[in-house]
Amino acid sequence: MPRTRSLAWSQLKVGILAIVGLVLTAMFIFFIGGQAGFGWQQYHLKTRFNDIQGLKTGAVVRVAGVEVGTVDDIRFVGTEVEVVLKVSKAMRERIRTDSRASIGTLSLLGAPVIEVSPGKTGPSVPDWGYVPSQRPYGQLADVAEGATRSLGEATRLLQDLRAGKGTVGKLFTDDALYRDLATLVGGAEQVVNSLNKGDGTIARLIQDPAVYREVSAAVANLSDITGRVRRGEGGLGKLLQDEEFARSVSSMAGNLDEVTARLKRGEGTAGKLLTDEALYTRLNSVSDRLDHLVGRLNEGEGTAGRLLHDRQLYENMNEAANELRALLGEIRKDPKKYLNIKVSLF
Repeated sequence: MPRTRSLAWSQLKVGILAIVGLVLTAMFIFFIGGQAGFGWQQYHLKTRFNDIQGLKTGAVVRVAGVEVGTVDDIRFVGTEVEVVLKVSKAMRERIRTDSRASIGTLSLLGAPVIEVSPGKTGPSVPDWGYVPSQRPYGQLADVAEGATRSLGEATRLLQDLRAGKGTVGKLFTDDALYRDLATLVGGAEQVVNSLNKGDGTIARLIQDPAVYREVSAAVANLSDITGRVRRGEGGLGKLLQDEEFARSVSSMAGNLDEVTARLKRGEGTAGKLLTDEALYTRLNSVSDRLDHLVGRLNEGEGTAGRLLHDRQLYENMNEAANELRALLGEIRKDPKKYLNIKVSLF
């Protein structure tokens, strides 16, 4: 009978040890598997992606880089892939409606994980609620895509250079342009050599201290002149500094404004000339008639026209004028000879 009791106790100890081992194993798996906790310490969230990039169930879920759960399920919903997340309830206050889910990696070439950004505003996402997804930044695929685009642009640039497009392309392919550029470089080199030797005005300005001193003296004189002008010395300085002159100029400008205003209103002869259509028409008519008269004179029509163009008529008139002048001279010398007045009566 005691032997039987001893055997039962031994079996009981084995059972207790087995249970303790299972508990320790479960706790070990819990600590190794993440921070999601037991079933009563978790809640579920959902998100959707166009491409999950090889994500599998059991993948890590992180919030701000901290592991808070795992991927519980993956399934197709239409053209998108829905991912169910199992997350610790302690993260409920951090996962809000402005949080975003994206697919990241544990390392550069590691397994994909779910990255959830912490929310700052809005209410917490409820159990089985959706967290909007977004494309992650700085993914290896994005880097490869950017490198591919850059390589394509570089290839097209090299093709354009080989085809001689653009200035650089022509420089590589056009011999004439290359010769022109070589000539330009040679000319520039000659100019630099001339400057170094002191040839020319600019070279003398650089090399000759006397020229430098003269330029410095000229600049100093100019500074002195401008200083005197600012102080109101001399005629130009008084012209700039005299307030009476400024008032005169302002008064002149005011008078000019008044005159232009009167002209715009049509006051005075000039104003009427600018604004009166009838006066303009009459002046235009007079101008036309004057042009017609000048034209007839140029053509030699009429007495005045013939006087302008007929030299014989001009000489006859000049001769008649001379004879008349001589007759008047004779009359002045001996008036009695030409002015005999005879009065007779019956």
